[in-house]
Amino acid sequence: MDDLPESATEADGSAVVRVLSYNVRSLRDDHDALVRVIRACAPDVVCVQEAPRFFRWRKKAVRLARESGLVTVTGGATASGPMILASLRARVLRTEDVLLPRTPGLHQRGFATAVLGFGAARLDVVSCHLSVNAAERYDQAGLLLERVATSDDAAATVVGGDFNARPGSPAFDRIAAELRDAWAVRGWGGEYTSRPGDPVQRIDAVFVGKGVEVLGCGVPRGLPGVTESDLRAATDHLPVLAALRLAPRP
Repeated sequence: MDDLPESATEADGSAVVRVLSYNVRSLRDDHDALVRVIRACAPDVVCVQEAPRFFRWRKKAVRLARESGLVTVTGGATASGPMILASLRARVLRTEDVLLPRTPGLHQRGFATAVLGFGAARLDVVSCHLSVNAAERYDQAGLLLERVATSDDAAATVVGGDFNARPGSPAFDRIAAELRDAWAVRGWGGEYTSRPGDPVQRIDAVFVGKGVEVLGCGVPRGLPGVTESDLRAATDHLPVLAALRLAPRP
């Protein structure tokens, strides 16, 4: 497997940023294995899905961030599950948690959002976990695109999430019509994300907007420090790791 570019600030002011998207299943599995996977990926930003959101959820989130060498940015219970973590390299410029309209009988959903600075570049980050219901999921895909359309004009956009939808499905393709599927642009590592022992589908993804160059994106199988045993033990999804180049902004 080719090496994925490491985080860097380049001579022209552009920034190479590693973004990890990971459904952690409310930390119900092997915490130490999860931490080892995150650390091995060396992310600048983590878009978490199914973050802790009930009893002492902040304490659990802070522990995960601290042991992974990161800090909490926003989200968790306040976004009904999505959360954003970041390395100390990132400057937090703005955050907002968004709760989505809820269909009776289905789980509350939301977005965790933040604008982060990396040198002279800015990155507008959205972490999301869309519905298991097809009709609600399609509507949420539209709300996600509306949110991205109102983002900071000076910031590049990245969306990391568990979309509960495969490429070719209405919700996934609705998003892919407006944003670029990073795996489709430059696939790296593994493709399928569910389930860890026998992955047969790609329902977790990273999408990017204007101003973002994809240097590689995929499941970090074979990355030094990431073992098959840890991937299976950490949670019931496989992570998606992307290396992105952001242009400097005036």
